[in-house]
Amino acid sequence: MTPSSELLPSSNQPSNFSQESSPELPTDETTEAKSQPQESPNSQPTQPRKPKNSWAIFVSTFITIFLAEIGDKTQLTTLLMTAESHKPWVVFAGAGSALVLTSLLGVLVGRWLSNRIEPKTLERAAGITLLVISCLLFWETFQ
Repeated sequence: MTPSSELLPSSNQPSNFSQESSPELPTDETTEAKSQPQESPNSQPTQPRKPKNSWAIFVSTFITIFLAEIGDKTQLTTLLMTAESHKPWVVFAGAGSALVLTSLLGVLVGRWLSNRIEPKTLERAAGITLLVISCLLFWETFQ
C-alpha cells in the first residue's frame, strides 16, 4: 500500500469517517435550551431589532409601492390630466409631490404608532381594517 492509499478508504472496506469526524449532535430540546444564554431577572426587555440593511428595505418598499400603484386610480388620474393639459412635466411634478407628501405622512404616522402600539397589534389592526374595507366594497358591488 502506498502512503496516500492508507489515508483514503478503499471501496471494499467500510468507512468510519463519518462516525469519527462528526459526532451526533443532540436533538433534545433540553440540551438546546442549555446552550442558549439565560437572561438575568434584572435585565431590561430587549428593544426591537433594527433592520440591518437599509438598501434591502428601500428596494422592498419601492417594489411593493410600484407594483401596488400600477393601474391604480392615481396613475389613471395622472394619465387623464396629462392628456387634458398637454403638460406632462407639470402633471408629473404635481403628482410626484403629492405622492411624496402622502408617503411622508404615512411614515410619520407609522413611526408614531409603532412607539405606542405593539407591532403585532398594529399588523392585526391593519389586517382587520383592510378586511372590513374589502367586505364593504364586496357588499356594495352586489347591492
